[in-house]
This record gives sequence, structure tokens and C-alpha cells, in this order.
Amino acid sequence: GTAALIWNEIIREKITNFIMKQSKEQRILNFVLQNAVRGDPCSVLDTIDKYCSQKEWAMNVGDEKGLILDKTVEEVNPSVALELGTYCGYSAVRIARLLKAGAHLLTVEFNPEFAAIAKQMIQFAGVQDKVKLLEGPSEEIIPQLKKKYEVDTLDFVFLDHWKDRYTPDTILLQECNLLRKGSVLLADNIIVPGAPEFLNYIRNNPRFQCTNYPSHLEYMKVEDAMEKAVFLG
Repeated sequence: GTAALIWNEIIREKITNFIMKQSKEQRILNFVLQNAVRGDPCSVLDTIDKYCSQKEWAMNVGDEKGLILDKTVEEVNPSVALELGTYCGYSAVRIARLLKAGAHLLTVEFNPEFAAIAKQMIQFAGVQDKVKLLEGPSEEIIPQLKKKYEVDTLDFVFLDHWKDRYTPDTILLQECNLLRKGSVLLADNIIVPGAPEFLNYIRNNPRFQCTNYPSHLEYMKVEDAMEKAVFLG
């Protein structure tokens, strides 16, 4: 099943890393630098999708769930957006290309290697003026957003980091008064690898109104879903 598919990818990736002496993320970036059009976010996204569907699976939001992300960003039309879990910068580029003039995205990445790759990806896509990458653990960065990064409230939050951080970080966003009435949260991978604790928390919380979007795990025919939660204040 799903576990076998993912296990297969992990083994293949480790062997390839050893042979090529570089990480999968570095290979994704190199493929983009060689094949995508500089300054064209859509070309960068298409090139990453092509690599990850044909060569090596990777945990980007992907093209199918990317449409759900696009639709949500377009509906919210945020001035200030937050992404938790930058990875290679795929969804940061995806969100940034839809932001109106003067709007910006703060994206948080804990892994320094991923952050370095994402910075180059964001720069190559030409959206660096709209995106600020914050390196470190989400539980340390979220409480700094108001004072250090001059955030009043967040219009949109995309959760795509460690699944066991979804609930504590959503609680932290509320405790730090970063959500306003109408702020929208969108959480990825709620079936695979799954975030049951978060679903239980958010669906039973009267301060949130939830919508479920069934989909598939990026670049695979495995069922997955995204959860949208609107903060009611």
C-alpha cells in the first residue's frame, strides 16, 4: 500500500544520494535551474512537477492539491500570509505568484539545507520581493512575528510542516493574537501522513468553521486531503 510506495522512494533516494553525492532537494533545484525559465513562477512550478512526477517523488504540495491552494489564496486575497514548512520553495512560489501588489508571504523552514535550496528557488522564480524566508522552528518564530517582523494579523496560513506541530502551532497563533475574524488556515497532508489530532482539535473547536477538500498525495494515486479552517474570532 501507501507505506510500501513511500518506503520504496526513501530507499531509492538514499541510494541515489550516495551515488550522486548530493541530496534529492539539490537535484530538484539543479533540474529547475537547467530547465525552467528564470523569472517565470509557472515555469518553475511546472518543472518541479515534471521532475517529481517522472524522476523522484518529493513532498511538495504538487499540481493537484496546488489547485486547491491557488483557489483558497485567490478567495482570501491576503495582504499577509504565513507558510509553515517551506521545503524546496514550491508552495511559496505558488502562493507568491498570486499575491496582489504590496502583499507578502512569510515562510518558515526549520531545516537549513532546505532553506538554502528554497531561497535559490524563490530567487530564480523572481518572487523574492514578495517572500521572506524565516529559518528556525515554528514554535520560536510564531511568537516573534508581531514584534520582530511587524505582523499585525495573518489573513492566510498554510500548514505543511511537521504534522504533530499543526495543533500546537494553531493554538500558538491564537495565543499570540495573530488570527483575526476571517483568517483562513489551510492544512495539507491530513490523510497521508495524516494529522488526526489536528482534525479532532479544529473540527470540534467552535472558533473555526471547517471544509474538507479530498484529493491525492502529491504525484501519486494515493488518497489524501486538505482541510480549510476559517477563524470565526
